[in-house]
This record gives sequence, C-alpha cells and structure tokens, in this order.
Amino acid sequence: MSADFIGAGWNFPLSVDATSRVALATQARDIEQAIEIILRTSPGERPMRPEFGCRIQDHLFSPTNGATAAAIAGDVRAALDQWEPRIDVEDVRVGFDQADLGTFYIDVVYVIRGDNDERNLVFPFYVIPDEPKQVAAEQVSVLNGGGS
Repeated sequence: MSADFIGAGWNFPLSVDATSRVALATQARDIEQAIEIILRTSPGERPMRPEFGCRIQDHLFSPTNGATAAAIAGDVRAALDQWEPRIDVEDVRVGFDQADLGTFYIDVVYVIRGDNDERNLVFPFYVIPDEPKQVAAEQVSVLNGGGS
C-alpha cells in the first residue's frame, strides 16, 4: 500500500507538533479521522460544500429501535461511499446500548483500498429517546430476536 495513496491531513482536532507546525495525521489514522469528520458533519453545514456530510443527525429525535438503527446504517454507508474514496465499506452495524437508551453504536467495518487488512471504527451517536419505557420494551424485543 502506498502512503501517497492514503496521504496525510491535518490532525483532528487541530493541534501543533513539537516544531510548532500543524500536526498531521498520516496513513490509517488520517482515514479514521476523515470518517469521523464525515459522520459528524451534517449536509448543509459547510457553506462551500453544502452536500458534504452524513444525514445521521436527522435521527436525533427518532425512537431507539431497529428501524432507526437500519436507517442510520444506510445513511452512514451512503455518506462513506460518497465521501471517502480511500476505503471500501464492508459492513455497517448499528446497535443501541442496553444501559443508555440514548446511545447508538455505529460499527463501520472497512478495508483500505490496496490493503487487505480489515479495520473497524466504532462511533457513538447520541439520540434523545421519545418515551423511555416504550423504547425499553422494544429494545428487549429487538435484542431477543423479535421485530422492532
């Protein structure tokens, strides 16, 4: 795999190195940071590139259930397929935390193009559940293999 193909970018969050220059993220770390930037940016947030980002913020007030998890997975896959050309997304799995009904965990499984090493990144996404008691019952059903 060529380091030129992966490249380097400013470290996120922005910082300086020991020589007082902008710190750079290189290779796999640069890709991880790019994925996080894509997922944290809502379309319309960047004035010069309004279509950039991922639509997961559209689910902020959605119920914590299997349908929302599937919608989030689709939005994440679409955004990464469009905005991160250095990777092939193998799978996007979305689950929610049994202890915290307001947290989805997005597990992105990907391969860097030109590299056969499978990698994953777990990204927490926080929502505001509508009705905690109803959500808890649906969550138990989904986790036990029932429908949502």
